[in-house]
Amino acid sequence: MIYGNNDYTKFENELGYTFKDKKNLDIAFTHKSFSNEYKAEKVPSYERYEFLGDSILEFLCSRELFKRYPDMPEGELTKLRASLVCEYTLSQISKSLNFGEYLYLSKGEEQTGGRERNSILCDLFESVLGAIYLDGGLKPSARYVNKFLLTDIKSKSVFYDAKSILQEYAQKNSVSLSYQLISETGPDHNKTYTVQAVLGGKNVATGVGHTIKSAEQIAAHSTILELNIGEQDRN
Repeated sequence: MIYGNNDYTKFENELGYTFKDKKNLDIAFTHKSFSNEYKAEKVPSYERYEFLGDSILEFLCSRELFKRYPDMPEGELTKLRASLVCEYTLSQISKSLNFGEYLYLSKGEEQTGGRERNSILCDLFESVLGAIYLDGGLKPSARYVNKFLLTDIKSKSVFYDAKSILQEYAQKNSVSLSYQLISETGPDHNKTYTVQAVLGGKNVATGVGHTIKSAEQIAAHSTILELNIGEQDRN
């Protein structure tokens, strides 16, 4: 892939925002591995944009949740915000918008599946937000966050407490719950774990993560969604 050669037309249409300076998007999609591979060309990575986007995201989420839930105490607002801006939630949004297609990666990262890695996709949600802010300011940044993150908040918020929610459901319905490690792949510094959630002796859903804990969390969340477990089922 030649740097600076991405066609962002489809991307901008889905985003609902057209960039004045496409260089902002090029930087937002440049992984540090690509920058290191092309040091002589001095290609900047998205890390500074991600840093900026992370701060803007926290502010915009805090502001919107404060407005939407006037009676919610500070502790609950903090917990809700954390569930919305976690790696899994942001990476799934980036995946649904095909952010990985536009990513500039080194050959090594490409070969090890960097385009689909949740940690990188999470970074991209924030780096793109940073790019939007630099290109157009706070209003289009807020539209981006509201459109893609602050919708279906109840469903997204379940992820943060997925394991405890599923445990409560299992106890209420007197069924066993366990998590089984199915596979462990990759080098020691970049392991990928696949875990199966087993409810009442039946395999329900799997989760894949870079720690066993995160894989279990994803498996629990997928189980809740698959079985359509709502508050009335847990209380």
